[in-house]
This record gives sequence, structure tokens and C-alpha cells, in this order.
Amino acid sequence: MMRTQRPGVLRAEHIGTRSTICGWVAHRRDHGGVAFLDVRDATGLLQVVVDPAKAGLDAVKQVRNEWVLRIEGEIKARPDGTVNDAMPTGQVELVADSFEVLSESEPPPFPLDDRVDVDEILRLRHRYLDLRRAPMQRNLRNRALVNKAMRAAMDDQDFVEVETPMLIASTPEGSRDFVVPSRLHPGSFYALPQSPQLFKQLLMVGGFDRYYQIARCLRDEDLRADRQFEFMQLDIEMTFASQFDVQTAIGNAVRAVVDVLRPGDAPEEIPRMTWRDAMNNYGTDKPDLRFEMRLLDLSAVFATTEFRAFAGAACVKGVRVAGQGEASRNVVDGLVERAKQLGAAGLVWMRVRDVDGVATLDSPVVKFLTAEEQSGIIDALSATVGDLVLIAAGEWKTTVGVLGQLRLELGRPAVTEGGLKFLWVVDFPLFDGLADDGTPIPASHPFTMPNPDDLEILEIDPLAVRAEAYDLVLNGWELGSGSVRIHRRDIQARIFALLGISPEQQQQRFGFLLDAFRFGPPPHAGFAIGIDRFVAIMSGEENIREVIAFPKTQSGADPMTNAPSAIEEVQLRELGLNIRKAPVKS
Repeated sequence: MMRTQRPGVLRAEHIGTRSTICGWVAHRRDHGGVAFLDVRDATGLLQVVVDPAKAGLDAVKQVRNEWVLRIEGEIKARPDGTVNDAMPTGQVELVADSFEVLSESEPPPFPLDDRVDVDEILRLRHRYLDLRRAPMQRNLRNRALVNKAMRAAMDDQDFVEVETPMLIASTPEGSRDFVVPSRLHPGSFYALPQSPQLFKQLLMVGGFDRYYQIARCLRDEDLRADRQFEFMQLDIEMTFASQFDVQTAIGNAVRAVVDVLRPGDAPEEIPRMTWRDAMNNYGTDKPDLRFEMRLLDLSAVFATTEFRAFAGAACVKGVRVAGQGEASRNVVDGLVERAKQLGAAGLVWMRVRDVDGVATLDSPVVKFLTAEEQSGIIDALSATVGDLVLIAAGEWKTTVGVLGQLRLELGRPAVTEGGLKFLWVVDFPLFDGLADDGTPIPASHPFTMPNPDDLEILEIDPLAVRAEAYDLVLNGWELGSGSVRIHRRDIQARIFALLGISPEQQQQRFGFLLDAFRFGPPPHAGFAIGIDRFVAIMSGEENIREVIAFPKTQSGADPMTNAPSAIEEVQLRELGLNIRKAPVKS
């Protein structure tokens, strides 16, 4: 055997035994002629003591960091005063009587410990080295535990794991497809799946009842901290199921994950909130409930105001920023500019100060407000001395959106703070707005079931129709979304008619699904939960690149492999493709 033990598993009970370990040299120290090596593998670090004076061990003088060694010796207790309680193996050390160099290493381009911040591009260019670092080892092992827990939870609920294809027909799902040219069918293209959506619905038509898959999905969209071209999701679908059934199944999977990574933190029940309440109270459909700072309605306070900024506004909202009443003028002016960047016409700020024992507002606009309006602000927001008050007015969605973003920027705790606050957001609008031609814009795909109570106003007031759609939110991140699907042909026809999709276009774009729905489609509903985002939050990371083995940069590049890159002319000819050069800008 090349090794009898792995370095990170050795403990006090192994004292007095002989062991052969293999690993990388993480650190080397020389004390009084004796070399101390911290040897690392996937299980952790172990201190190895090598005396160059012993026969055959003088070669240790040449050993450097990241060399790969095989070491044999006896496990001994560390001498008094040298025990390291910060290391799981800190009570023991391996005293070497032989070692072998398995591989040498050049000096790495950056330190592989956690004490130095390293440029991310450099890390990604040498990702194979970055993966040796303890945080990356932990994060990817967490990811494996998440996948394992999810699979077990779905298996326990009688879901069947089915793989769906990666080369599919291009179907519009809201984002741009990645396309793959076909060699056997020149001029034709496959698409890479944005999700298994249509295939999992076909599985329900096929009678599988409960499907799940840890699915790879691809979307050609702009990247950011919580988004990559490639992402993984736990994808499920259920027949004869309501949204409550789906939420119960996903809730069980979520609790299984939390029980593994943060025992004791799993929620007994996940609360529910309507989309309208989430927007009204927090200015977002993915509220972070780890802190309060709710947006409160001030419309009644200013119902008869003569202050022009608020008079006649469709919506007046305020938020109290506790303890920030002494923020500098530069800070509050910066908040006003930020509000304008977010689309507001402006932002009113007020400090709450003590004047003769009375909480009093201090702001350049106070002179335009009546005494009743000033006291009404303090009462409505429960403002106290030392607070900062922010007020915005205008169109409802913009107003709550601006204050909601400022709420996050001013109050959101670090990702590692505040525990885990899960939330189901329900009753989303079926449509997001109207296109230039007057047709409604679907908030999701056109197969989402309208709320049955709103079917009678579907054609009369489509923007007021609620969807049987639901999102799972954790600490202000959207973990996933799902919906009850349309399985009735009459309702689907009404939706298509509203969207201006002709029968010919329906057949061209969705024909294989619509054809299947001619043969007894069962009622069904589903969900998909983003694994990258879930693992990132559970691992205390702000960016999902930290929990993906080989991610892309924010520009979509891979510095390690230099992807994307040009392909050979012979490959282009086989595919029947010509690359047109972009016109030179004058």
C-alpha cells in the first residue's frame, strides 16, 4: 500500500502506531537542525518531524513547499508546550524514519493558505492550485454533502431520478440559448438546455408521477456574483400536486441539507408571504428577513400635503434607519444620488433629534411640512432620537424598489451573520407588464397556471391576474422558483391568444409539448432550486464562484483554458460554418 493512513485523520488514539502517509508539504520550518513539515492532503494537516542527522533523511534539506512526499514513521504525542488545539491533529506528530519524494514542485504563483488575499484572475488561471486551499476544499465537500442530502430526501419521498437530454431544440425560456451546430445536419443547430422544463412536463404525461434530477443548465446571460453560464439545480416535478405539495417536498430537501451542514438550524416550517406584501414591506420579491427595516406607508400622512414632492404621488413610503441620525452630509447626499441612480426622482432624508426632550425632525424640507405631518412621520415609522428617516414618493413599483435597495445597502448583515431565514413568496403576477404592441409580457414561461380565482379577469385585466407561481428565498437570495403548470387546453389557448402567439407559432415553438397534451396530461407542478446559490450561502460565501470547481469570470472567460477560443478551419468546414469578421469601427 502506498499509504496506511491519511494525515488529517490521525489522533491521540494512534500514538505508538506506525503509519505511512502521503501528501503535499504545506509549510516547512527548521528548528535546531530538525525539519518540521506540515503535510497536507484532502483530510487535513499533520506535523511531521524529520531529523536530517538520521541515516537516509538528509535529503529533507532540499524539500520545499508543495513537494509531494511519502513518509513512514511512528505517531507520537507532541512534547509539552507544543500541542496545537487549533488543529484536529494538533496533539500528535509523525516522527519520520524514511521518506520518498513522489513529485517536486516549482514555487506556486501565490500562497496556498488563507492569510493572503490573492487576485481572483490569478486564482482562476491556476485553479488546480487554488483548489488545494482549505476554503475551496471545504466548499466543494459541502457541495457534495448538499447533493447527497438532496438525493436522499427526494428518494425518501418516492421521487424517481431521470436524466434529460443536453442537446435539445431551441425553445424560448426568457434567456438566450447556447447553440451547438450540427455536423450531420448542416445549417441546423441544437440548443443547450436552459432548464429541463418541457422534458420534465413530458415525464409527467408519461406517468412518472414524481421526477427529480440534479440538472446542469446553461443560459447565455450577463454574469454576476450569483450567476454563471453553467449552473446546477435540483429540478423536480409532481403529478396530481398543488403548490403546497411541491413546497412540502422542497422543504424536506432543504431541511435535510441544513441538518447536514448546520445541525439545529433547520426550520420546522418555512413561512409564506405574498408577492404584494414582500414588495410593499421590503421593496423586493426576495426579502432578506434577517433584519427588520420595513418600508412603511406614509400616504395617509401626506394625503392633503402641500409639499410638491409628495402631493398627488401614487405612493409615499418611508424607512427608519436606526441609529444613523448623525450620518454626515456627504453620506446622506450620497443616498440621494443612489436613489436617483435607481430611478427615483429624489429622496428626502430627515434626522431625528432631541429638542427640549421631544423627538424632532431636522431636514432641509421640514419647513415645507406641517407640524401634523412631521409628527405623523415620527409616529408612522416609530422613529426615535438618533434615527435617520428616508422617504421616497412616486409610482409604486419604482418607489418601493428604490427604498428596498437602499434598505439592503444600509442594513444587510454579512452573509455569515443572522442565521438562516427561509421564505416562500407566493401569488406572483402572471404578467410583468405590457409590450409595445399591448400584449402582456409573461413573468415566467407561458405554461404557468393562472390563479383559478382570477380566470374571469384574464382578458379584462391581465396585469391583475395572479400566477400559481412561488419562489423560495433564503437571506435575500432567490434559491429557486416553480409553478403549477397549465394542463387544460382551453386555458392554454387563452394564454397564447393573450400573448399574440398564433396556432402556427405555437406548433413551431412548442409543438412536441402541445401534441403530448392531447393525450391525457395530468395536473402537475414543479420547482427548481439553485444548488450553487444554496451551497454559497451555507458555506458563508458571497460569490458562487467560490463553490464551483471551475467557474467562469464575470466576463464569461476561463483564464485557465483560455475559453472561449477560436476553432480550427477544418472544424468550421465540417460544420458548414463561416465566421464573418466584425466591421472595423472608423
